[in-house]
Amino acid sequence: MKKIFIVSIIAFAGFTFQSCNKFLDIKPVSNGIAVENTSSDSVLYKSAEQVEAALGGCYSDFKNEYYELDYFVNGDAQSDDAYAGADNPANFQIDLFTIDATNSNVSRDWRYLYSTIGKTNSVINNVNTCPDPLLTPERKKVIIAEASFIRAYMYFQLVQLWGDVPLQLKEVTTISASNLLEIYPLLYPPRAAMAEVYNQIIADLETALAGVPVTAINKGYVTKGAVNSMLAYVYATQEPHDWNKVSQYCDAVIGGGYSLMPEYNDLWNNLNENCAESIFEINYTGGSTDGNWGTKMFRGVDWKKFNIPSNDLVKAFDEEQDTLRKNASIIFLDMTGKWSDPDWPQNHYPFVNKYRNFNEGSDQNYIFIRLADILLLKAEALNQNGDVAGAATLVNQIRHRAKLQDTPAATQDAMRLAIEKERRLELAFEAHRWFDLKRTGRAIDVMKNAVGPDGQKIGYDINQNRLVWAIPQGEIDKNKQLVQNPGY
Repeated sequence: MKKIFIVSIIAFAGFTFQSCNKFLDIKPVSNGIAVENTSSDSVLYKSAEQVEAALGGCYSDFKNEYYELDYFVNGDAQSDDAYAGADNPANFQIDLFTIDATNSNVSRDWRYLYSTIGKTNSVINNVNTCPDPLLTPERKKVIIAEASFIRAYMYFQLVQLWGDVPLQLKEVTTISASNLLEIYPLLYPPRAAMAEVYNQIIADLETALAGVPVTAINKGYVTKGAVNSMLAYVYATQEPHDWNKVSQYCDAVIGGGYSLMPEYNDLWNNLNENCAESIFEINYTGGSTDGNWGTKMFRGVDWKKFNIPSNDLVKAFDEEQDTLRKNASIIFLDMTGKWSDPDWPQNHYPFVNKYRNFNEGSDQNYIFIRLADILLLKAEALNQNGDVAGAATLVNQIRHRAKLQDTPAATQDAMRLAIEKERRLELAFEAHRWFDLKRTGRAIDVMKNAVGPDGQKIGYDINQNRLVWAIPQGEIDKNKQLVQNPGY
């Protein structure tokens, strides 16, 4: 069996090497490790132009199917904020906590994330060997820093979705019988413990923080504000939480020159892209070459859309009398004669309203990180450390923009729930809700109490095992060192 495996690997390598004869012909294998042709000249990047193109390839993955669609399904439809909508059985499984190891979304998300990691590995590990004098040492440092942020971002997605995941930090450049034992662990690694993955994420973010600039030409490029935000997220998510670190990195963002937009709707009217509140934003120019097709997945009358706002979320907006953010986040339209839905009447059918340019070739940007999110994360850190009054000040800052009165929360427990609610209403459909519920340990309780159109509990069948996804069966079949998560 081992001999058969060796022969198959070498055969695969031979095919790969025949097809790879240019710098951009890097071919990621299924687990995301980049495999490319290596001649006697071991320098991967010969010019500054090639290096910049490779980094551009890493950035461009923020515009793939994962980040245009699945990112929002995973963060919102998996929570009590949205139903899966549309007609995709894989999304229904995610929505209802019934996924299995053959779920197509789960498999493709694994591949997308590890493919990007393979690209970042190639950049991080090969930039310094580029001989082009046009690529200065200073620029090399920035490139490594930006690629390190992107790698950390991908691993943060992975560890939140699957828990323990393989750590792949080096690319494979040659495969032969002589080096098979050396490269086998790189091609087929076991799952690393979550703590180890988080340590690597933090290490990458610290590398990024030391190298990225304070500002950039737009919010689509990594800056210190984006890195500090990610560090705050990580320390608020990993166990045990480090609220002092969360507070430290939130303070760095808050003091970094950002400010809330005066009106909440200013964030979504498409007149203020890369605004003062935005920290990390995926920029689209539109058209056939750089259009955001993802927005058509959430809004339109041509077919039933994804991420339909839930009755439970609408109820939360109404109970808070939060009409301003509700109207900015959700639009109700008459879909009589279009399609039926068990959760909403045809003549009063909701759509996500934050992504309003849903035309062909849309130039709609996606904001992934913004200041209001960080202010509420800082409030959470203050409250966890016993400063309820300090937390209230920040929560009220967000509420006042929404034309709401001060929060009535006056105890630590009450403030904890008030912050949870404020994050829900402020950040609806920005892919935060599910991960907020997970990291606060509230996912099971909240989902079991979510209500449907009749005001009765929906009855989600969720348990501890369902807080992480199944390892894709296709990956287990290829890599015998992968162990399935419990309950799958």
